[in-house]
Amino acid sequence: MPTYSYRCTVCNDAFDIQQSFSDASLTECPACGGKLRKLFSAVGVTFNGSGFYRTDSRAASTSSSSSSGSSASSAGSSSGSSSSSSSAAAAG
Repeated sequence: MPTYSYRCTVCNDAFDIQQSFSDASLTECPACGGKLRKLFSAVGVTFNGSGFYRTDSRAASTSSSSSSGSSASSAGSSSGSSSSSSSAAAAG
């Protein structure tokens, strides 16, 4: 069950309570009877397993894609006209 944090707007009393998703939010402070506000805070999320970390696949994909990608892109851009002329010469 999730834990929710509440704070009273009148007496500033803060507390945490476990409630199910189907339970209604608390509206009345148990200490003074004032109005409660639900507090929201940042939640730490951890993704475990392969593929979630920057170093998992970046080094492999960078080295393989950058070496093949840069050579293919440089070969395609610089020798693109020469390869088309060589392919035309080979065809003719």
